[in-house]
Amino acid sequence: MIRTLAKGALAAALLALPAAAAELENDYPTETRADYIFGCMAANGQSREALSRCSCSLDALASILPYDKYEQANTILSMRQGIGQRATNFKGTKVFDDKVADLRRAQAEAEIRCYRGGV
Repeated sequence: MIRTLAKGALAAALLALPAAAAELENDYPTETRADYIFGCMAANGQSREALSRCSCSLDALASILPYDKYEQANTILSMRQGIGQRATNFKGTKVFDDKVADLRRAQAEAEIRCYRGGV
């Protein structure tokens, strides 16, 4: 009886793993996803192929980098575009540089998966 219950619990846990992984990949809000794809298509053409590659790129990025880290890196990049002391505080700081580097690595991997490897 206990053995059957243990097997059932193990099976349920294994079935939940793909759902948990998919949940992590889908933690990007819809507005962020749309903004990313609109920007990507503006840079890569307004074609069906661009839509497919941009969608692939976002999915790959989301599978590598959790949304909170993506949001932090984007905020840092946005702040660095400003002028004055606030912008200077976000430039050349190792903690901020590391967050942006994580985003850049994820973007590079997404590009390899979706633009060089085919969709």
